[in-house]
Amino acid sequence: MSRPERRLNLLTGDWVLVSPQRVSRPWQGAASEAKPRDGLTHDPSCYLCAGVTRAGGVRNPDYEGVYVFDNDYPALLPGLTEAPAGDPLLVREPEAGLCRVICYSPDHSLTMAGMTPAQIETVVETWTAQFTELAARADIGAVTIFENRGEMMGASNPHPHGQVWAQQHVPNEQAREGDRQREGLAAHGETLLSAYLARELAAAERIVCANETFVALVPFWAAWPFEALVLPRRSVTGLDELTAPERAGLADILSRLTKAYDRLFEVSFPTPWASTSGPPTGRPTRT
Repeated sequence: MSRPERRLNLLTGDWVLVSPQRVSRPWQGAASEAKPRDGLTHDPSCYLCAGVTRAGGVRNPDYEGVYVFDNDYPALLPGLTEAPAGDPLLVREPEAGLCRVICYSPDHSLTMAGMTPAQIETVVETWTAQFTELAARADIGAVTIFENRGEMMGASNPHPHGQVWAQQHVPNEQAREGDRQREGLAAHGETLLSAYLARELAAAERIVCANETFVALVPFWAAWPFEALVLPRRSVTGLDELTAPERAGLADILSRLTKAYDRLFEVSFPTPWASTSGPPTGRPTRT
């Protein structure tokens, strides 16, 4: 392909402009470099390190594996309140929920790329436990697990960690993706991503890495350079449906993918990512 075209994002229904001819344009702009990590395995000034007292006054335990705690400065707060009366053109309503921090390791110097697949598997097990617990709550409509890795991505702390947000309503993009998946299943009798993955595996043009249970690929509708989509080979709606071998397979793919980014750019590569799951089992989507 050498001419511009637009590609449909199957998950959102949005169109993405692809302009391959711009790859050859001259570049004289700035080249930003990620800062090297300090190499400290424990930083007494880091609020996420074991044994350190956080800004809110709570002391972290001397944890040895994965550690989860309620965010001291959460974006969401528990407890439902009534929607305030207001202007019909200035619409607002309360949003309840909770936010937790997941420290992957007590080793301050690590990133996921520096962890072993076994260590990452422990993180995946923790994600699964958090998702299962929070998705079962009647007041929760969506559970999102994510990480903003690196200062360039807005991470406020270099310690290896991610977050989980559980909220009353489904975020806009997740809601659109859910609608598209349901429409695809109703129209074609199979899930949209299962059909898409089969085509990508057959073409073998955009596969980054794969194992027996998971595949990492560059989506056909990628909007960002080096964008990746990680998909299970078996159709599931959430982390709670993964088997033990599938959780190990996910850990393996994440290990290989994060290491590949670091090797490609020769730095600890800043990376934002998020998981997307269906609504809690047995309950309709709240939007």
